[in-house]
Amino acid sequence: MYRYIKRLFDLVFSILILIAMSPVFLLVSLALIICHDGPVLFKQKRPGKGGKIFTVYKFRTMKTQTHKDGIELSDMERITGVGKVLRALSIDELPQLLNVLKGEMSFIGPRPLLDEYMTKYNERQQRRHEILPGITGWAQINGRNSISWSERFELDIWYVDNMSFWVDFKIVFKTFGNIIKKDGINTNANVTMERFMGSSDSMEKVHINTNLF
Repeated sequence: MYRYIKRLFDLVFSILILIAMSPVFLLVSLALIICHDGPVLFKQKRPGKGGKIFTVYKFRTMKTQTHKDGIELSDMERITGVGKVLRALSIDELPQLLNVLKGEMSFIGPRPLLDEYMTKYNERQQRRHEILPGITGWAQINGRNSISWSERFELDIWYVDNMSFWVDFKIVFKTFGNIIKKDGINTNANVTMERFMGSSDSMEKVHINTNLF
């Protein structure tokens, strides 16, 4: 039952926030046009509910250039000054409101990862695709990019099994707190998040934070 109510919330609030944030969209777009060498929006194929592939939207935070003098640039070398600000404030995620409006994403759920990871998931990890992916989620408020893949997947699966109004309320509350504190944005100086290389069917034991407050 809650899943249907949640979709109604997603639809109503995505429309309201898109209208309210339209001046921010305009200002950010102008800043990116002036400071960047590529399109305003970053588009990438990601798997959603049931593994269905969709196009996720974000504000572009990196240069389109990937090599310099024959040397591959790291993620942090490609991030622009404007991009750093957008990421620190999570403004780069705002275009995903369009994905929410289209029913491809929810405000809250497991983050949509690269489609190339699909073949590397074990059966348990595949469970993260039982619900719509989200702009923020249980893993994001419990470490974001600073936690291991095993922790991330276990947190996602915990949310799939325990999704409720109160859990979502806490996630929204904690998300704003993490944005202010800038918790877990990057894992180290060179990459924004380590690539998932696959894991064995028996995942390592990890501690899952289930405290709602």
